[in-house]
Amino acid sequence: MSIRKLSLLACVGLGAMTFAAIQSDEAHAAACPAVTVEDMQGLASAYPQQFDLAEFQAAANCTMAFSENPAIGSLNAKIQGNPASLPPVAERLPEEPLVVVPYESIGRYGGTLDVLSNATEAGTSDFLSVRHVNLVRFSDDLQTIVPNVAKGWEWNDDFTQLTFFLRKGHKWSDGAPFTAEDVAFWYNDMALDPNIIAKPKDYVLVGGERMTVEVLDPQTVRFNMPAPKPGLLSHFATHYAQGFQPKHFLGQFHPKYNEKADELAQSLGYENGYDAIAGYYGNSDWTDTPTPMLAKPDLVANLPKAAMPTLESHIVVAESTEGRRLVANPYFFMVDSAGNQLPYISEQDEVFINENEVRILKLVNAEVDYKSQSVTLPSAPILLENQEKGDYTIQLKPEIAMPVFSFNVTSADLEKRKVFSNRTFREAMSLAINRDEINEVAFFGQGEPKQYVPFSPLPEFVDAALHQHMAQFDPEAAKAKLDEIGVVDKDGDGMRDLPNGDKLVLNVQFATQGIAGQVVELVAQHWTNVGVQATSKEVTPDEYRSAQSSNQLDVGAWRKGQPLAIVLGNNELFVPPYENYFAHRTAMLWAEWVDTNGASGVEPPQWAKDMIDNINAFQSAEAGSVEFNRLGGELARAMTESMIFIGTVLAPAPIYSRNALENMTEFKTQSYEYYRTYPYRAHQWWLSDES
Repeated sequence: MSIRKLSLLACVGLGAMTFAAIQSDEAHAAACPAVTVEDMQGLASAYPQQFDLAEFQAAANCTMAFSENPAIGSLNAKIQGNPASLPPVAERLPEEPLVVVPYESIGRYGGTLDVLSNATEAGTSDFLSVRHVNLVRFSDDLQTIVPNVAKGWEWNDDFTQLTFFLRKGHKWSDGAPFTAEDVAFWYNDMALDPNIIAKPKDYVLVGGERMTVEVLDPQTVRFNMPAPKPGLLSHFATHYAQGFQPKHFLGQFHPKYNEKADELAQSLGYENGYDAIAGYYGNSDWTDTPTPMLAKPDLVANLPKAAMPTLESHIVVAESTEGRRLVANPYFFMVDSAGNQLPYISEQDEVFINENEVRILKLVNAEVDYKSQSVTLPSAPILLENQEKGDYTIQLKPEIAMPVFSFNVTSADLEKRKVFSNRTFREAMSLAINRDEINEVAFFGQGEPKQYVPFSPLPEFVDAALHQHMAQFDPEAAKAKLDEIGVVDKDGDGMRDLPNGDKLVLNVQFATQGIAGQVVELVAQHWTNVGVQATSKEVTPDEYRSAQSSNQLDVGAWRKGQPLAIVLGNNELFVPPYENYFAHRTAMLWAEWVDTNGASGVEPPQWAKDMIDNINAFQSAEAGSVEFNRLGGELARAMTESMIFIGTVLAPAPIYSRNALENMTEFKTQSYEYYRTYPYRAHQWWLSDES
């Protein structure tokens, strides 16, 4: 289970007991056992690796005493707007905190987790996932959904009602009560308010229709759906968007709750209440919105808080264009099996490094504690070569998404649009790719050449033969298809032109956050080899996303792929533009047509319209039923055979961690799709070389 066996247990046993604040012989006798995943001491729980407090005390026949980080007072003092003095830890915790069983050892408090991200908002999911919480999460088996912020949940018989049970006494990072009202506020007043998020996300809808959120009591909230959507639970288990927001704080800027919201916001330097909400929350569901410390630093001193309250393990206390600093949340709702409030690590330091060479050098020099995002297999040799010297560990784990290319079927260049929209052209460009060469050169033979299929890994209802659809390397067949549609060399310069005689040059922009540069360079050469001139250029993730969103790309180049669990809760893969702002999108004008009900944009072909209907029906079908399997199989076939996305090679990727980062377990996958570290409980990481 663990990536390396700790030799610490024998020598830290007494220290761990002391750390649990056992203060007398009588307390010793009643103290709860400091169990770990490696040594459960005969205890069993309803969910893997965690207990609710009453469950743990009953199983261990003990009464838990709570302890806190000795530095929590000074850490709290760095959180602008928090009360100066903290209540005792037992009063800061919920009445029934979540008891987390550490992987290998009870930790020591202190230290700073050093991490890298690409830039503000871009390439930051690594860092976000370390402190992330949501109503539920996937356990590290990537199959079992377990409680997190919510103590539990309950479905009705037909999956049209999902009820969550919250923890009594749970508090935000500023000590304010967290209740069902915060869930309803998120849904009704943030996710569905067009002044905040212009268009509701699919996951807050069911077949395009709104749900209702019903507050039954302070600890009970119910989602009522117009049709079955069993995937809603798995959405909360994997997604970055948290199903709650601090009504007590953001509500003061919302005109629904404060008739003087605009006046208050203007007194703080914002244009109106919605502008203040945007300053703290942003205008999307992405949780990495710059705080006022970065967006309006001249206002911060007069603001009630520099960052809005959170339920996460750490809260931002400093932010600039170079990075961020966070401190432990003094009201965090988790404890370990010895009663120590988590997190163990006192602070987090995030540095923005967008250049891949600099990023890899910092990893080799062991200046970072953990990293996986933007680290691809081509960087593995230098990282593996320096493991022992740098005292770090590299895990090579399979990815869920593979490098994928797309052609802009709604290109602003109408002659290119005609060609890109022709499926025969896309088939030709797929046949031109030498996937075996990509595997050997970029992935050292460790990958699996295959076509893109929109479920990864493949469920039983998907025909595995789809992975070979137009995936063979056949440059002569590719040339024949290009000849067939009139993409030939008209001016005799050796390169193919558009049917009207205009030059055809593919400008392939890419960001290493989304795809390895070696893959792009090889594919560009493969296309050039069949006469379609292609150039490649590396850009930042923000530059790439901006060009993608504004319909300016010739070719999309980014990872793509999702497990069934995510597809059940989110239809993005099958509705133009086929994913969200942060991922691989194409056909932007098809998306505009869909969004405006045909008022503007470009009408998609019938197969694309059918796919929208099928994904909505699929999400409401009973899992495992004949209809469910039929719809899923049709979705996979339609997307694959459309060739809107062209797959390459599915390969493993590195996960980096310094050996001083304790309780770091072995990951199942190096993937964004299960939200990186979220299944692996980073809140119980600790640093053995810091105090």
